[in-house]
Formats: sequence, structure tokens, C-alpha cells
Amino acid sequence: MGAMSNVTEFILFGLSYDPNIQMFCFIFFLFCYISLLIGNFVILISIHCSHLFHQPMYYFLSHLSSMDIYYTSTVTPKLIGNLLSERKTISYDYCMIQVFTLHFFGIIEVFILTTMAFDRYVAICKPLHYMVIMSRKKCNLLVLTAWVGGAAHSFPQLAMTLNLPFCGPNEIDHYFCDIFPLLKIACTDTYLTGIFVVISSGIISTIIFIILFASYAIILWTLRTHSAEGRRKALSTCGSHFTVVVLFFVPAIFSYLRPPTTYPEDKVFALFYTIIAPMFNPLIYTLRNTEMKNAMRKVWCQRLWGKGNLNKLH
Repeated sequence: MGAMSNVTEFILFGLSYDPNIQMFCFIFFLFCYISLLIGNFVILISIHCSHLFHQPMYYFLSHLSSMDIYYTSTVTPKLIGNLLSERKTISYDYCMIQVFTLHFFGIIEVFILTTMAFDRYVAICKPLHYMVIMSRKKCNLLVLTAWVGGAAHSFPQLAMTLNLPFCGPNEIDHYFCDIFPLLKIACTDTYLTGIFVVISSGIISTIIFIILFASYAIILWTLRTHSAEGRRKALSTCGSHFTVVVLFFVPAIFSYLRPPTTYPEDKVFALFYTIIAPMFNPLIYTLRNTEMKNAMRKVWCQRLWGKGNLNKLH
């Protein structure tokens, strides 16, 4: 229980009070969540059951798909459930779990997206050294670093939130527990805590986004010397990566890189980095990726129709 808190649960305002909008949101977000789960599980199984798992890019993509599932599952099931319930409440303990898991898995996702950009940079700018630089040992080390980074970011956020005293209002103007809405209802001066959140979430996200943007700019510059076919293939891969990065980072930066306060638009922006971007990831990574599509066709035809029918497809 938090410092001097006598609050055992919070009331979430959610997205709207209008019953018709609530019903629409329930159907829409249920569809988004099911699509996200199916899409990411299909990617995970397709990569793990094919030769792609041994390629660094797809090894990282399988981790990204796992993060999308964990990350979105910290928020979306509760949102969907609350859209149907009269009292939209969340217990104090579950609220703290949401704060921790959202930041933990969110930062791991940020680091994995960064690692994927580095992988593309090495593949395109240093192709002769690719297998040495991106060996499986180094790939494992990069994934481990992402998890350590997630822990290093989220534990201080959780400790800070646990120390907030809640003694009166327990209404959060959001659809999940995040630090800014909680700072708004804490009965203490939260200015310094707010500054820490801006630095640890907003400024770090912005710096990583600038680094990613610069790496893609270098990749584009390097592609001038490649053949038309090589350029097309590289642009297709990097284009899909950058789309995911923009969908995830831009709303997150807007939410955290600013004075620690809350705005009505926050909920709309949060939908992008908690539900919309993770839902689009499987589509973005598969629709323009021939290797991924071939692997999926092989794995799923084999599973659904057996090896005999698979031979007919070739």
C-alpha cells in the first residue's frame, strides 16, 4: 500500500460516458486485441518453425511480437472489461502493476526497435561484416540489454508511484493507470516527481527516436550506391520498420515530453502506443516482406494441410 494512502481502488473515467460510444469502443477494441493476439502469435510461430529464426532480423522480430502481446495485455483486457461494466474501477494493487508492466515492457519494446534499426544499419552499411557483428551471441546480449534497460527504467517509476500518498479523490481521467494521471490526484507536491518522469520517459524516448531517425537517414544515403533491386528490397524493409517506429514513438513523446499535467487528448494518443501500433506491427512487417510471407505459407500450409499438399504448392 502506498505512503499514507487510504485509497484501495481507483475509478477510471475511461474513454466516454456515452453508452453507444462505449459499445462501439468495446467491439472495436475487442477486435483490435484479438487481431493483435492472432497476428503476433502467427508471426511468432512462423519464425520459430522456419529457417528465419536463425536470421537476426527475424529473431528480433519474434521478440518484438512477444513484447507486443505482453505490453498490450497489461492494459487492453481491463479497458475492454470496463467498457461493459457500470463501475469502472481498478484496485490499488492492479493499478501499481499496470504502471510497472506498461513501462517495463514499453521500454523493452523501445530497445528492441532500436536493435532492429541497428541490425538494418549493419546489413546495409557493413554487409561484409554482418555475420560477425550480428552473431547469435551478440543478438542474445542485445535482447538481454533490452530487458535490463526495461527493469532499470520501470523499477524507479514504480518506487516513485508507490510513495505517492492518495488520501481523497480517487478518480483517474484515463482508461488505465499511468503516472501523470496519478500525480494529478496525489495529495502532495508532485512537481519533482513529474520532472523525473519527463526526463526518464519523455527525453529518453525523444533521444532514441532521433538516433533511430538518424540511422535510417544514413541507411538511405548508403542505398544510393546499391542496385535498383537491392534498393527496393532494403527500402521495403526499412520503410516498414520506420512506420512502426513513428506509430509508437510520436504519440509516446507527445504524452511524456511536456510539463507533467494531463490533457483530454492524452487518451487518444495513448491508444496509439498501447493498442493501435502493436496491432499494426504484424501487418506492417508481413505485407511487404516476401521472406516472411513465404515462411508463413510454408509453416501454415504444412500445419493445416500436411506435407503432401505442401509439395503441390511448390
